[in-house]
Amino acid sequence: MSPIRIPMAAVDRSWLRMDTPSNPMMISTVLVFDKPIAINRLRHLLNERFLRFQRFRQRVVDEGSKVYWQDDPLFDIDNHLHRIALPGKAGKAELQALTSDLNSTSLDLRRPLWQIHYIDNYDGGCALLIRIHHCIADGISLVRVLLSLTDKTPEPCKQTTFPSRPRPQSKSSTISKFLHRVLDTTGAATHQARLFIQSVREEPNYPLKLVSTASGVAADLLKLGLSPFEPKTCLKSPLSGRKEVAWAEPLDLAEVKACAKALGGTINDALLCAATGALHRHFKASKEVIPDCGIRVAVPFNLRPLNQPIETLGNQFGLVLACLPVEIEDPVMCFRQVQENMTRLKQSYQAQVTYSLLDLFGRGPDILERRALDLLSNKASAVLTNVPGPKEPVYLAGSKLIQPMFWVPQSGNIGIGMSIFSYAGTVQFGITVDKAIHADPNAVMGYFCESFKAMSHAALAGRHENIKRQAS
Repeated sequence: MSPIRIPMAAVDRSWLRMDTPSNPMMISTVLVFDKPIAINRLRHLLNERFLRFQRFRQRVVDEGSKVYWQDDPLFDIDNHLHRIALPGKAGKAELQALTSDLNSTSLDLRRPLWQIHYIDNYDGGCALLIRIHHCIADGISLVRVLLSLTDKTPEPCKQTTFPSRPRPQSKSSTISKFLHRVLDTTGAATHQARLFIQSVREEPNYPLKLVSTASGVAADLLKLGLSPFEPKTCLKSPLSGRKEVAWAEPLDLAEVKACAKALGGTINDALLCAATGALHRHFKASKEVIPDCGIRVAVPFNLRPLNQPIETLGNQFGLVLACLPVEIEDPVMCFRQVQENMTRLKQSYQAQVTYSLLDLFGRGPDILERRALDLLSNKASAVLTNVPGPKEPVYLAGSKLIQPMFWVPQSGNIGIGMSIFSYAGTVQFGITVDKAIHADPNAVMGYFCESFKAMSHAALAGRHENIKRQAS
């Protein structure tokens, strides 16, 4: 009997085909724990919780015009779980160097596309370096998978799974069906469209609002295609394929909240402003002319329904091009501009448009996707992700997770990836940079902390000044 093959979804296939020697399409994670984990206990945990997702036992079968998932007949967890140690009294620099090296190395397409390195002898505890191919799932989904390996206490709890609830079916008019097809052809953005349709169906001007929405989608598609290429800066160079990673010391989430509240914005606005300030400082330190119209970063925008069960992997997100006003030095003015830019993006359909384009590219020939990828990657200087994690500490096999870091891949000729991850009252900030780009990742981490401190000082000083004025 021939092994069962499951066709790969078009969007996932699109991410598979983006894989290049200069930009492997891997989502990578470093998890640092307070004490060592017994390797046998880790192996048992992976067998029990990680491998219950069948996708991690399946390899990719690529037949050119069609791509499938197929169970690996030779699957062995020891092909994917490796135990290594850092030399001597190695610290953060050595762990960053190891992470850089592995993030520059592609996964083996002959086997299921994931690897875990258990790293002994790190800071009195241990670390896990996890790499998973983007065609398996997006960042939000993989964070949920990895969190399913953890417990809220040092003692393991029984894992509970919840069956998937069928989505309610609704009657749709011809124009509703048209809007669904424009937004998405496979399901994720369709769900967003359905929610919108249900919310306005009772309105007397329902048909007109649907026409207006379809027009908005078309306008955002046109804007995306006609938007200019990124300015030529030190952030855009031919790539070498060798990565360098770094991460900053965590920020206190309470401080970030206080800063954002004082400025009348969101935590996301504050963190994007800090990232903008870091790049501004990098341009100044490099003595390079700062673009007077800012730079753009590609930001993943989740389209996955919040109540979707964890068993559903795959990619369900779009990309929005966010403008970072790196030309603005004043932190408060920079914050206001970032806030305005993000508000405008949230009201657009750019995420649904890019998701639909990825689905379209995944169904077409390779050359179509390559040309479209080159076009889109010329419109951004970096990828920036912001993913919320658990609010309380979690434990894996009895060891407490003290610092999580992750990086998403960059596509085309983009050589910089920045990641923001909140966890247990802290905010983690990390970066990956292609070695051909003249940017010191550790220096950029320092600039990020400096930028946040300057913004926080300005915000709190402004709040105290307002209180004084009100009191007088």
